[in-house]
Amino acid sequence: MSDLTQNIKRLTDYLTRFRTDGVQNHIAGKTLSATSGKVFDNASPVDESHICTVAQSDGTDIDAAAKAAKAAFPAWRDMPVTDRRAILHRIADGIVARAEEIAFCECWDTGQAIRFMSKAALRGAANFRYFADLAPSARDGQMLPSPTLMNVTTRLPIGPVGVITPWNTPFMLSTWKIAPALAAGCTVVHKPAEFSPLTAQLLVEIAEQAGLPPGVWNLVNGLGEQAGKALTEHPDIKAIAFVGESRTGSMIMKQGADTLKRVHFELGGKNPVIVFDDADLDRALDAAIFMIYSLNGERCTSSSRLLVQSNIADKFLTKLKARVDNIRVGHPLDPATEVGPLIHKTHFDKVVSFFDKARSDGATIAAGGERVGDKGYYVRPTLFTNASTDMAIAQDEIFGPVLTAITFDTEQDALRIANDTPYGLTGYVWTNDLTRALRFTDKLEAGMIWVNSENVRHLPTPFGGVKASGIGRDGGDWSFDFYMEQKHIGFATGQHKIPRLGA
Repeated sequence: MSDLTQNIKRLTDYLTRFRTDGVQNHIAGKTLSATSGKVFDNASPVDESHICTVAQSDGTDIDAAAKAAKAAFPAWRDMPVTDRRAILHRIADGIVARAEEIAFCECWDTGQAIRFMSKAALRGAANFRYFADLAPSARDGQMLPSPTLMNVTTRLPIGPVGVITPWNTPFMLSTWKIAPALAAGCTVVHKPAEFSPLTAQLLVEIAEQAGLPPGVWNLVNGLGEQAGKALTEHPDIKAIAFVGESRTGSMIMKQGADTLKRVHFELGGKNPVIVFDDADLDRALDAAIFMIYSLNGERCTSSSRLLVQSNIADKFLTKLKARVDNIRVGHPLDPATEVGPLIHKTHFDKVVSFFDKARSDGATIAAGGERVGDKGYYVRPTLFTNASTDMAIAQDEIFGPVLTAITFDTEQDALRIANDTPYGLTGYVWTNDLTRALRFTDKLEAGMIWVNSENVRHLPTPFGGVKASGIGRDGGDWSFDFYMEQKHIGFATGQHKIPRLGA
């Protein structure tokens, strides 16, 4: 029996519960249908087959979840931090114990290849462990003496928060947002993306089995224009953490304005990888390929624009094309698969629409540019060459296994092209000239930059973008800055002079 056949058999066992019961909400410790009784269908991008029904929630369900989070907040906020830390570690243990189930469900729900999803659950567990250990210091502040006062600062959890997560690597990104919120002492209402709801239900179950009190973490499924909008407008929700498109982030900011919502946005990207002629070209090639074609190209930090110096472009692009043509597209549960299907027909149609745009704008489709098979949403890994920065393929976030190559002559040209998008999430610079690296990274408009490396996430570092790529930072103490309120207290150290009015 092949590895793929064995994996499909195990997947069938994991999906039985969803096919029987569907994906439900989880509010105040109870698994519930949407109050209206409405559901929507969830299909796999692998073969377009029905997986299950999903609760189609509305404002009534969001209201119940927000009230549950509000009621649970005081006890969770005031719980001894050592107890809170222990619960978060037990959640991590539960994730590890069910890592295969999580990975298989994620593959079938999103189309991501098992070679990447097999590690996603373990990364999620690491997120919980990291923030569990950081929790005891979350309220730590500073002592800032002045001539008349001993000034001290502390932080307190902001209250119930809304977390809206995307459909690309949804399990890992959910842990990335929810773990620091819980560690800070906040309660949570989580609305996952409607395209990928399976693992969110597994995650909240694991959390309560680990001893998380009912109401601390509430799950509400639904469509963005119904459940999502109700969450961003709810007066009991003090902050919204959102990962997704820049346009949606703008809508959320407007929806939260009346209740003065604090927002944290990780939004789109059109990230450049810049390869200078003095770089280690073999390593740069490996990194550029990995950062656009892994995870089906459906990641915000993908290096979707390749800027390569013109005097090495022909050689570099020839090697690149050969590698792209060799990438294996296939069933996501096949361990040999490198690229699986795109998440949904809506997204598939968007990605393939750029093939005609590239042709009409005068770019060359050097590799790919076509659908694979007639069932499921598979796209052949694609490379555009002879592109310029004014083309749609160089400006718009495609969010698929599609790379646009642009040549440049000088460092100044490279910087101008790299910054010539509305986005500013990440950048990747390949050069062995240290002074050039220092100059270039200082002027590159991006919240995160890697030099001579692919994206290597380190949890204590700040994660986030500039321009249309987001507001705020995740990671380390930056996460607590969002989920907590800063408080200052001044203690008089003596009998300083107080002005006497009306004496």
